[in-house]
This record gives sequence, C-alpha cells and structure tokens, in this order.
Amino acid sequence: VLRSEMKLFSENLSLQGRASQSSLHSVYLPYNAIDGNRGNQLIKGSCSQTSNDFNPWWRLDLRKTPEERLNGTEIRIGDSLDNNGNDNPRCGVITVSPGKSLYEFDCNGMEGRYVNIIIPGRTEYLTLCEVEVYGSTLE
Repeated sequence: VLRSEMKLFSENLSLQGRASQSSLHSVYLPYNAIDGNRGNQLIKGSCSQTSNDFNPWWRLDLRKTPEERLNGTEIRIGDSLDNNGNDNPRCGVITVSPGKSLYEFDCNGMEGRYVNIIIPGRTEYLTLCEVEVYGSTLE
C-alpha cells in the first residue's frame, strides 16, 4: 500500500485512476491491481501481471496534478512520462520479508500525477494484486 499524505484528508485515489503496464500476460489486466479487491491469488482474477519482461513496469495515472521476485521493486511518483514515468523521484524500495504480503510506504507528501512500480535491471514477472494510494487531490 502506498501512503502519501499530501493535504488534510485521505481517500483511495487509485480507484479513480487508470492503470497501464509494460505488457500483458494472459488476462491479468493492469486495472486488476486497482479494482478494490484485496484478494492476492492470481488465478482468482484480481491481479495484474506483465509478461516475463526486462524492466517490467506498472503505472497508475491518478488523472490529477509479495513474492521474492518483488525484492528491489521501486515505487516512483511524479509528473513526468520520461522513460514511461520510471525516472520520476523514488518514494521507496520493497524489501521482501518472509511471510509478508502487504507493503506500506509513506511518501512524505510527494506529489505527482503518476505512480510507477518497477523492478529495475532484471527480467521478471511483475505481479500486483491490489495497489491503494491514499492522499488528496490538488485542485
């Protein structure tokens, strides 16, 4: 779960966003990671998954200004689409712990339209079952 308290109130902004990813593996659409279903079983249809890509990525467009293979995955937030948004400032890096399937990050007020999740520098499947972003929209 990504947490960024940008203003005074919090809401799950991901439900209003639009998701995309580097490729599509089978029927595991990028939207599945923001469908409001916290189920974490790929075969039940509530997860996104890329193909076995080099530098696989998933991006959430907010539309306003658990597995070992997740180790080293970066969360990036910003307004740029340079390198598909993967060059935006980094909020955090996932360090996998045995038995842990929920990861929370406080992005300390970072602002941006795009939230990217990327496994940099290696060929891997990127599987996300639910992504939630809390913060406030800037109007």
